[in-house]
Amino acid sequence: MTDPIADLGEDFVEAWPRIVRALAAFTGSLDDAQEYAAEAMARAVAEVGDRADAGGRPLGSLAAWCTAVGKRAWIDDRRRAGVELRHAQREAGELRGAIAAEAAGAAGGRDAASALDLPLGDALDDRLALLFVACDPALTEQARLVLALRVVCGLDVPRIAAHLGIQPTAAAARLTRAKHSLAKARGRFHVPEAPERRVRLPVVLASVAGMFTVAHRDVLDPRDPLDDLGRQALSIADALVAEYPDDAEVRGLRAVIRLGLARRPGRLDGHGVALPLDEVDRSRWDRRLIEAGLDDAAAAADRGDGRFVLEAAIAGLHTTAPSFAETDWTRVVGFYRALERVWGSPSVTAGRLAAELHRSLLAPESGERTAALRRIAAELQELADGSAPYAALDASLALADLAWRTGRREQAAAEYARLAELVPTEPVRRFCLARAGTAELRP
Repeated sequence: MTDPIADLGEDFVEAWPRIVRALAAFTGSLDDAQEYAAEAMARAVAEVGDRADAGGRPLGSLAAWCTAVGKRAWIDDRRRAGVELRHAQREAGELRGAIAAEAAGAAGGRDAASALDLPLGDALDDRLALLFVACDPALTEQARLVLALRVVCGLDVPRIAAHLGIQPTAAAARLTRAKHSLAKARGRFHVPEAPERRVRLPVVLASVAGMFTVAHRDVLDPRDPLDDLGRQALSIADALVAEYPDDAEVRGLRAVIRLGLARRPGRLDGHGVALPLDEVDRSRWDRRLIEAGLDDAAAAADRGDGRFVLEAAIAGLHTTAPSFAETDWTRVVGFYRALERVWGSPSVTAGRLAAELHRSLLAPESGERTAALRRIAAELQELADGSAPYAALDASLALADLAWRTGRREQAAAEYARLAELVPTEPVRRFCLARAGTAELRP
């Protein structure tokens, strides 16, 4: 027998953006929409439990039920505060009709009219609508990412903080500043029209890419849909392709996500420890998803040469290589150099240096090889000493790997022991402890 409350997990992921968008359109406030959506979800959990205990019928559409409950709660709060009483009474009358329609829908099936059938501007996917709102140019990149993780994916502040590797207080402060900045810049909640959405598209793509980067780094083995930020990013990318099928960057981004998810099954060993790239079990990769990702990468390459087109090309080379040693590292380095010119960032430089490191380590012993390794080590050290946190961590891991593979095991062990205290992901921490020679791998 299934647990009706546990089953809400996937329904929550699907329903959250619909509820937030409907409540934002109703209340005019993204902040209020999130607050009342969360309250309605909490009530839904309690209601499902009560109905299951009493042997009653299920809720029907979770999104419609929570939207109706959220609207009722918002109106009740407005009434209690004595604010806009006349407006609240008018909205309450409209809401009674919506609730009645939703109840009829619950009795007659999910396809019947529901409280979500209120005008929301256009038929844009609810997650994309919220993303286009969250990705306002008035906000900083970090503010947009935090807001997107909250309003689109429904992640709470502690989970956002864990995903981004920051303190919960810092995540909460960023979220608060983002909401205040958005409200000050735009006022009442409003989904931008198609021309403005096209202007914001690059920022939306960057935010979805940020979501996937967080997932790819920090959630190597998600246990439930709420934690599978990677699959959520793919679902949003699918919606973006449906909206912009001929855009090279859109197709490139989906290729990156598809190919990254396809390789995810081989990233851990049987004990949940992260594997280095040369030990990954490639037989576990998702071949169907690889084919779809390569199709996207090819379509993107035919249409452009921007950031995500180049990232897709790099992902394609990693995915199609028969083994680590047979990877065309020279072409990987070349694409990274092109990517640095198009979208320079410390993380891209760290990726390029790691590729150069692999290429040099696989080359025969020579004076040229030794000189190349020294140059790469110096550049990696520069990144590790003064770069963005993720890039600094990537550079430090590459330096530890260099020491390990060139026989300086004591130096490598000491560095891995230090890194074990810094990495935010448990499987990577366990890998560092294993390389450091620590026998006690905490579960």
